[in-house]
Amino acid sequence: MTAPATLAQRTPPPPAHVASATAAPKPRFDAPDLVRGLVMVIMLLDHTRDFVHAGALQFDPTDLTQTTVPLFLTRWITHFCAPLFVFLAGMAAAFQLQRGKSVAELSAFLFKRGVWLCVLEVLVIRALMFWQFAPTFVFLQVIWALGVSMICLAVLVRLTRPVAVIVGAAILLGHNVLDGVSVPAWNGPDDALPTVSARLWMLLHQAGAFPVAGWPSPVAYSQYPVLPWIALMALGWVLGGAYVRWSVDRRRGVLLKLGAALTVAFVLLRAANVYGDPGPWAAQSSGAFTLLSFLNTEKYPPSLLFLLMTVGPGLILLASVERTPGAGRGPLARALITYGRVPLFFYLLQWAYAKTAGYTLARVAGHNTELFFQNPGQWVDFADHGFGLGTTYAVWAVGVIALYLPCRWFARVKARRRDWWLSYL
Repeated sequence: MTAPATLAQRTPPPPAHVASATAAPKPRFDAPDLVRGLVMVIMLLDHTRDFVHAGALQFDPTDLTQTTVPLFLTRWITHFCAPLFVFLAGMAAAFQLQRGKSVAELSAFLFKRGVWLCVLEVLVIRALMFWQFAPTFVFLQVIWALGVSMICLAVLVRLTRPVAVIVGAAILLGHNVLDGVSVPAWNGPDDALPTVSARLWMLLHQAGAFPVAGWPSPVAYSQYPVLPWIALMALGWVLGGAYVRWSVDRRRGVLLKLGAALTVAFVLLRAANVYGDPGPWAAQSSGAFTLLSFLNTEKYPPSLLFLLMTVGPGLILLASVERTPGAGRGPLARALITYGRVPLFFYLLQWAYAKTAGYTLARVAGHNTELFFQNPGQWVDFADHGFGLGTTYAVWAVGVIALYLPCRWFARVKARRRDWWLSYL
């Protein structure tokens, strides 16, 4: 006589949709969130400098003929923000597959979120930056580039990862060949209107301003030509797909080696001065300024050397903050993880904070505040504008602390709720 069946044997398995709905959610990787949070905090420094520092309207802080070492490094450290932000967004797309989305669902989500980010840049972020609601001037910055890159990634995720590697690497390695292709700059209504192909080129590879339609019409400034950003997000997607399958030890090893290889490649290519950036470095009046010249690579659009210089150390940092499951984090790391889990929310808040802080300080000091209500095309250099670098850092530190509580609140909302709209913020 056979033994009676156990309860588990007699009970049929639940339907697939029930099983997937009741399965415990897979844990979220916190190392990428930590790095992303650090990136957001550093980004606030750059935007605080824009509205608080006295030199913000006078010269580019990377202009070696006018800058100082502390000011250059204040700007240079913020160069890591946009590349790591975009690269980690590509990795995060791969994590969504690991957390249960199908390829078709992910593709549709990336397309919709990309369109949403482009709209957000044009309508909302512009208003936060300029305190102007009439769309007479539109800055196409990192959120625009992120949105366009997501729309392109929506197509790439439906293809194989080797295809994404080939596309991303070919653009990343080769786009500086296009530096010699340029269209005439448009400097105002006295200039001829750019052609459609010229405007498209400025969106893809050459930073510049152009009227959206005829004149007069809203003027767009393509500060983040999207071609290299598309490549960077595609490569982040590929790495993210491997990242989810690796053990912590393997992640550390691969990320460390890859980051070191990219960093060494930057040093060697930059030293050769033959390819990878439109501006060669040169010996300066001192060793310190010669080093600054070496580090002074092009961001608009990001050159190959700019991306090697920033992504390489970023991967080394990501390797260094990897932890075995269950390992504790200190309070600073936990705070950065909180920021990193609500990056778009933080991004919107930091624009509002940076400009409000700059305006408030200017009012208290009796400075002219007219420029706070103008777009960059109207900015003039007021002699009494701004404060020193020490004040800039103090205002930044206050902002980092002030934004923590709202970010923690929103991170908790996202953790306990599954409303569809939360995935768009």
